Amino acid sequence: MRMPGRRPQRPTRSAPARKPPIGKARRAQMITTYGVGSMIAIDDASYIVLGLDSWRINDREETSEPRLQRALRVDKLYLPPAESDYHGAGLKRFPEMYTCMSCHLLQPYGRFGGRGSKCACGGSLIPSRFVLACDDGHLEDFPYRKWAHRGTPDGVVSCMQDLKMVTTGRTASLRSIQIECGCGRKASMEGAFRRSELRRLGIRCTGARPWLRDAAKVDCARPPRTLQRGSSAAWFGMVRSSLAIPPWSDKVQTAIDRYYTMWRTSTDEVIAQQAEAAGLLRKGITTEQVVAAVRKRARFEEEGTTAEPGDLDAELRAEEYEQLCSGTSGDEEYEDFECQPAAGVPPMPQIGQVMKVTRLREVRVLQSFTRVEPPSAADTATRHAALTLGDPDWLPAMEVIGEGVFLRISEQMLREWEQRKAVIDRAGLLMANHDALLRRRAEAAGRPAPPSRLTARAILLHTLAHVLINEWSLDSGYSASAMRERLYTDGEMAGLLIYTATSDSAGSLGGIVRQADPDRLTRTLRSALRRAEWCSADPLCMESETGGADSLNLAACHVCSLMPETSCEHNNTLLDRGLLIGWPTHPGDGFFSGL
Repeated sequence: MRMPGRRPQRPTRSAPARKPPIGKARRAQMITTYGVGSMIAIDDASYIVLGLDSWRINDREETSEPRLQRALRVDKLYLPPAESDYHGAGLKRFPEMYTCMSCHLLQPYGRFGGRGSKCACGGSLIPSRFVLACDDGHLEDFPYRKWAHRGTPDGVVSCMQDLKMVTTGRTASLRSIQIECGCGRKASMEGAFRRSELRRLGIRCTGARPWLRDAAKVDCARPPRTLQRGSSAAWFGMVRSSLAIPPWSDKVQTAIDRYYTMWRTSTDEVIAQQAEAAGLLRKGITTEQVVAAVRKRARFEEEGTTAEPGDLDAELRAEEYEQLCSGTSGDEEYEDFECQPAAGVPPMPQIGQVMKVTRLREVRVLQSFTRVEPPSAADTATRHAALTLGDPDWLPAMEVIGEGVFLRISEQMLREWEQRKAVIDRAGLLMANHDALLRRRAEAAGRPAPPSRLTARAILLHTLAHVLINEWSLDSGYSASAMRERLYTDGEMAGLLIYTATSDSAGSLGGIVRQADPDRLTRTLRSALRRAEWCSADPLCMESETGGADSLNLAACHVCSLMPETSCEHNNTLLDRGLLIGWPTHPGDGFFSGL
């Protein structure tokens, strides 16, 4: 977990060394895969990652992105703890139910009487495969005793004999997994994943939050759902991100990041004295600049944000879009952001502007998480699980240092294209399906459905980003999983940023920026569009009315348009090659038709 290029840090708080760590995870995984509330398998055991109040972070590893901190209403951002005897994330055994591979006994881990991963009989212990979760993020062990005694109304109360989990091995289905009680009752796990069966047995969500220490159970009316412990539906991280752009990426603002929390309430004289003692003035910065930078950031925080939670991304991206279009001047020195126009003219009339982003820093923050269903605009606040018992004053974050290419589509040609009836009808298919999805989730949450923001330009730009990433993975030296898209499609915005997505210096080797050179961009863009004209799954792919998860794709499949989900903002949905290059009944209505 130690970050490349960083020297080991000494502990910042006087505390005795802790026990050796149970396991290891990369810092990026603590944001995207093994964040608070997720389950992680380590050797023969299973654990749940505890809340932020059980983490021991290194105060010296604070990062900063003022725009994102203001939007999320937190004071500080910290990198997840690296491998250390003093710093780390808390873990707790979960599920509590374990099974012995020899005697098949099924009971809480603490009752086995063995040591480590062994039963008293000498058999190996394995954690339960099944858990219960609800849409509000609550999590608990599967109620095996009640399941084995279904059909007897007082079974769970009157019988407390030992349970066993026996696998017959006759089939690979749930029918071959039997839950047997010492009283003679038994039941297979067949039907355990049906919500109707859980409801019939009176199995309800208890409101348990095992990732929060000493958290009381809460009343919950959501129906529970059975999940496999390693299911992807058991944890969906809500990760917010933003680019560090001027003025917050200039030399002075970057220099005060480490000291800002202390200086924002200090007098000008104290700030000037401490800035000199910290050695900031040896970097060509004056005390007046330091004081002005501190006061500017303090005013920015006091202004707050008027955006609703669902509009945070739109507000952040509007500022980024303006900066990407205007670029940075050579007179200013920016530590984390440098953007200049590419030489020459755009490769084709449909492209209005090409910008080389030779330096960028993206900050990604874990804000919350959901279970069962991924986050959506229709979610209520209760769906976003808490990371701490109270309101957090800090959140875990990671930095991505890299480079990219920004393309802006010709606004005039885009507006004319969006008004074509064939385009409106085809994009309307996905828009209707997206509206239906939002309505279903809003009805389940008991709230009005929010309007869909999906537009024809959003589908077009998203698909263009996918085909370009797949093409550049053959030419840039980066794999598709090492690149990432960032889309700007709200309102009058019409741009996309393709950038490297690595968390170390390997993300700035120049392979992406070179793709903006006029000759290279012309060649790769035309090649990407030619590849999009044909898919080995055609005609099924091109003529499909809908496809993909929740029917949110048209002409798009793993062969032609999909890419690693870590590189995509929409989980490989909202894609259509037809809007790019035309479709059988309207070959001339693709935005890039005729090239």
